[in-house]
Amino acid sequence: MRLLQLPRLESRGVALALAVVLVAIGFAAVGCATANPTSVATARGVLRVVAAENFWGSLAGQLGGSHVHTASIIDRPGADPHDYEPTAHDAVAMAEAQVIVLNGIGYDGWASKLVAANPVSGRVVITVGDVVGIRPGGNPHRWYSPSDVRAVLDAVTSAYKRLLPADAADFDRQHEAVVTQRLGGYFGDVAAIKARYAGTAVGASESVFTPLAQALGLRLVTPQSLLDAVSEGVDPTAAAKRLVDEQIRERRIKVYVYNSQNATPDVQAQVGAARRAGIPVTTITETMTPAGTSFQAWQVRQLDALRQALAQGTGR
Repeated sequence: MRLLQLPRLESRGVALALAVVLVAIGFAAVGCATANPTSVATARGVLRVVAAENFWGSLAGQLGGSHVHTASIIDRPGADPHDYEPTAHDAVAMAEAQVIVLNGIGYDGWASKLVAANPVSGRVVITVGDVVGIRPGGNPHRWYSPSDVRAVLDAVTSAYKRLLPADAADFDRQHEAVVTQRLGGYFGDVAAIKARYAGTAVGASESVFTPLAQALGLRLVTPQSLLDAVSEGVDPTAAAKRLVDEQIRERRIKVYVYNSQNATPDVQAQVGAARRAGIPVTTITETMTPAGTSFQAWQVRQLDALRQALAQGTGR
């Protein structure tokens, strides 16, 4: 999707990032910073963790508890991870981190460039696409896949234990608390919706919803070409738009789900048509809203709204 029409990261942005990283390394030589994250982690007992996006940062912070200090670069609603241009502050944060969490899958290439600009011995870089086995070209929105979220939780905890082995038992306890308590409602909602509404035909505005629809067992009938086009910020084909219009007009779907952060004129027209046809409409967002919320609060709120829409649309 395209939340904001920001300029793509070009050579100017990369050059700035490289310059700032070199400055950070220079400070390290005179004792103002460090180029060895493992030694700092051992000395202070607190890991510096940087996530490219705050949905991964929220989870990384909860898993680490008092043993980590977590910062997220994309940390405000409306910022577009696709097109983000990093700042000098971002470059320094990446250079000083002991653990970095990137989405990958072509979603945040700017972050990968910052990491590559300053390779550091002992630092752990967790790329979600690698963890879950999705290569560039696949659907990058893995935070909407509960099974992938669980895999990332495991990978982050493993990284923490590797860097702070003396605190491994604490990390295991924190992991268990996050999975069963803090995210218990999230995983429970996913299971409950799947048990009740699997097989229900739904429509959506773009591919950000696809991993969640699959996890819930919903039958997403919107043409893949339209889902991808809207997500990538290009115009869908006329044939795809006609098919979606027919699905709505003929009430072939029970619920329509759209990304409220990317309501293009075509999407707005589909939302209006769905409402006129009596089809319940609900929303999701690509980035966490409101600012300062947790991953689970954000997801549970959206799942509850979706469950209400499914109940209305199916009559059960």
